[in-house]
Amino acid sequence: MSVDTRRGTVGSITRGTTNANRLRRVDRWIAVHSALLHATDAFVVDLGFGASAVTTLELAARLRNARPDVDVLGLEIDAQRVRTAREQLARTRAGDGHFAPDLPVGFERGGFEVPTPDDRRPVVIRAFNVLRQYDESEVAAAWARMAARLAPGGILVEGTCDELGRVASWVGIGASGPRTFTVSLRRSGLETPAVVAERLPKALIHRNVPGERIHELLASLDRAWRVHAPMSVYGPSQRWIGAVATLRHEGWPVIGGPRRTRLGELTVPWEAVAPDPA
Repeated sequence: MSVDTRRGTVGSITRGTTNANRLRRVDRWIAVHSALLHATDAFVVDLGFGASAVTTLELAARLRNARPDVDVLGLEIDAQRVRTAREQLARTRAGDGHFAPDLPVGFERGGFEVPTPDDRRPVVIRAFNVLRQYDESEVAAAWARMAARLAPGGILVEGTCDELGRVASWVGIGASGPRTFTVSLRRSGLETPAVVAERLPKALIHRNVPGERIHELLASLDRAWRVHAPMSVYGPSQRWIGAVATLRHEGWPVIGGPRRTRLGELTVPWEAVAPDPA
């Protein structure tokens, strides 16, 4: 993990790949999270927004529906990407595009140190498709550095997804460490939930091997998906709901009710998938 000593910026420039609507799954999860809904100051940071500002603009638009007073700051370690994002924002302010001109968003340069104006502490940090290009050994330090910047009760959401946003997974991290793990999949056309193995967060992607908890979860989910194949006649959502119900019956500590399940989500406590320390 590199440090720009001139600016104190922590991190390395990544590929920056992004697409419109790519992060919709994690955005709707954040939009109903208690950390945002109950925040005194609804300040949110989007860390590592990439080569385009579009997913940060989308985040601000979606979260404003849940918290009209939300304020979003996009951070990027690459100065050119910040300039590009500000140009996109200027066009938005001028009424060019489908985003509201008064969208509560701004862009600055920064990395895992999460610099903010007046040292303002975010209640949510979204860091998506950032750590994927780092070494697994660097994850814990990056988590700790970012989480240390959170407001009390805040949450860091770190994860990854495919290019179209149909396959995603993420970890919810508080000041004391990781709390939850979530899988979110587009059920239509889904052959197997195991496809998420290619889009696991860096802390888990190399742990998907026999003997590790994440491997057991994905194997159980895949098996339940196959068992409920006959429910496909009622639609893929019903099949997914049945598969998640089977996991509950098997003893997996599934968090959340039917409303989240219908969206193609599965959330469990971090302890249910945490890597074996040995």
